[in-house]
Amino acid sequence: MTDILAKDGKQLLLGNEAITRGLIEAGVKFAATYPGTPSSEIGNILETMADKAGMYFEFSSNEKVALETAAAAASSGVRSFTFMKHVGLNVAADPMMTLAYAGVRAGMLIMSADDPSAHSSQNEQDNRYYATLSMLPMIEPSTPQEGKDMIREGYKMSEELTLPVIFRTTTRVNHARSVVSFGTVEYSPAKGHFDKDDKRFVNIPAFAKLNRVRLLELNKKAQELSEISPLNYVEGSGDVGIITSGVSYTYVKEFTSGASILKLGFTNPLPEKKIAEFIKGKKYIIVVEELEPFLEDQVLRICAQNQLNVPVYGKRSGHLPRQWEFSPDTMKGISELIKVEEMPVPMAQCGVKLPGRPPTLCAGCPHRGMYAAAKKAMGNTDHVYCSDIGCYTLGVQPPFNTADFIICMGGGAGAAGGFSQATDQKAVAFLGDSTFFHAGIPPLTSALFNNHKIVMVILDNRTTAMTGHQPNPGTGRAFGNVNTEAIDIETMVKGVGVKFVETVDPYDVKKAVQVMKDALEYDGVAVVISKRACPLELKKQKKLVAKKCTVDTEKCIKCYTCLKMIACPALIKNKDGTLSADVTQCIGCGMCANVCPKGAISEVKQ
Repeated sequence: MTDILAKDGKQLLLGNEAITRGLIEAGVKFAATYPGTPSSEIGNILETMADKAGMYFEFSSNEKVALETAAAAASSGVRSFTFMKHVGLNVAADPMMTLAYAGVRAGMLIMSADDPSAHSSQNEQDNRYYATLSMLPMIEPSTPQEGKDMIREGYKMSEELTLPVIFRTTTRVNHARSVVSFGTVEYSPAKGHFDKDDKRFVNIPAFAKLNRVRLLELNKKAQELSEISPLNYVEGSGDVGIITSGVSYTYVKEFTSGASILKLGFTNPLPEKKIAEFIKGKKYIIVVEELEPFLEDQVLRICAQNQLNVPVYGKRSGHLPRQWEFSPDTMKGISELIKVEEMPVPMAQCGVKLPGRPPTLCAGCPHRGMYAAAKKAMGNTDHVYCSDIGCYTLGVQPPFNTADFIICMGGGAGAAGGFSQATDQKAVAFLGDSTFFHAGIPPLTSALFNNHKIVMVILDNRTTAMTGHQPNPGTGRAFGNVNTEAIDIETMVKGVGVKFVETVDPYDVKKAVQVMKDALEYDGVAVVISKRACPLELKKQKKLVAKKCTVDTEKCIKCYTCLKMIACPALIKNKDGTLSADVTQCIGCGMCANVCPKGAISEVKQ
């Protein structure tokens, strides 16, 4: 059993568990996040054990707020940590850029968990460029062990430079599992004091210009630290050089041989002298990195500036792809340059055809009922469904097809206002309860201010479901010796001035249809709150009522309205055309019974 708080020893840890252990060892006393895969497990762990470690932890309303609260702690002398998925850093970038000018007094790490191959994200953006944009130092682990160990190094670096440090991971580091050796736990204060310094911390233009110069000087100091950092080292020998970082290093180690490897863990600023020295005398250089040619472009520049006439191969040369995460097969791209071990036979060549398993809304998911109601109410009206980031994004699938436009958290609500003004189509925005608190309130107030005629449907399933059922302002907080009341969404929406506000139970599809019709006809901003707890969260809390649905085949006329409207995976169409409920999946929510025109489906308590 995993024990993050153990004094010493070795344990088999997930990368995110190892990173959490690193926080404990570094004496971090303040942490804040908005949950996002692949970083979510860190928050889940801290929710249960931060108070035991003497650490304050919170789920903030969004990543910007998380970074700002952590910045305040670090500016007061308390070591802090803020973490998020890669697109979350877009939200937090505004304060981060100016925080670089002000710096911090105690160590602060900003973790960006990037997601090559977009396993759970809307893009593949490479956040290494944020380091160069902000001029903040950046470190990158390759394994869970390094994930833990680099945390301590990162705090030392942060405090020496008086700057936040970007701690960049990727999915395969966060979710890898390996044996991790524990170290000792450092002491650091849990409370601090903010000593006022307007010239440093109040970045009005007159002070910002001076702090820009300060940041440039600190960047030079960071460059010097990078040259001597133990995180950057050479191993192996050979006239072919490989420069690599992050999880790509593990592919190089496992599948190549006969090369000298420069492994970079401190990747901004790069150790330019060390790189130039490494390149000298090499036959050629191969740069192995996922996503963008971040290292490769700088290696090419270093070669040019140092008159090193050594060929550099990688993404620019076409040997390695810019898209998607690497795999053992990817290494075939450099097989003409270096010996590459034989790859395992791909599953597709073994004659084994695995069935597809696309993601889908769960059986009994309340979003099914709300989507069915929206489609029924919309009828043939010309419309645009603006969706958002969450498990409800799966409404894009048939038979719902309720996602025509998706960009970012809260983006659907903002876009709906644009569509309402730029077209004659009816604009409907779907967003979750956590997303509403994260980024949905500003577009709602903007819609009111600009008189956008939109319907905002807030899918309140009483949790932050997609990332692992974390709490949000709409659920209240009950961990870490802090208990707060839930913020009522309906009261908040009415409080900002929305006149049409209706809360519906999505399991009552017929009533939800009527409410949606009224909302669509309303001349102004209409908000419909679909309120029903996520069944998985109820199961977790052991509050799910034991019910199942049964189909009376004598009453069933095989119209399949239930399948067309609700499309629940617990409903099965048998070979003879009859319907039945899969008792292993059905939770007895009754949505299928609610839409059956003949009353052939009923709910039975178990």
